[in-house]
Amino acid sequence: MADNADIATEIQERHLESALANRPSWIGIDWATPLECSECGDEIPEARRKAAPWATNCIGCQQINERKSRHVR
Repeated sequence: MADNADIATEIQERHLESALANRPSWIGIDWATPLECSECGDEIPEARRKAAPWATNCIGCQQINERKSRHVR
C-alpha cells in the first residue's frame, strides 16, 4: 500500500511529465524555458527563466496558483 509520500511523488512526476510533454519547442531557445506565462501570456522575466528554467508561469500567476492550492486542502 502506498503512503502519502509515494502518492505525492507520483503526482509530482505526472505533473512534470505533462509539463515536459506540453512544452513549446521554439528554435534556438532552451526547450525548458518558455518565454510567455501559460496563465496570462505575459513575458516571463529573464531572471525567473534563469533561476527556474522549468517554470511555465510568471511569478504573479505562480503566487496566485500557490495561494489557491493552499486553500483547497
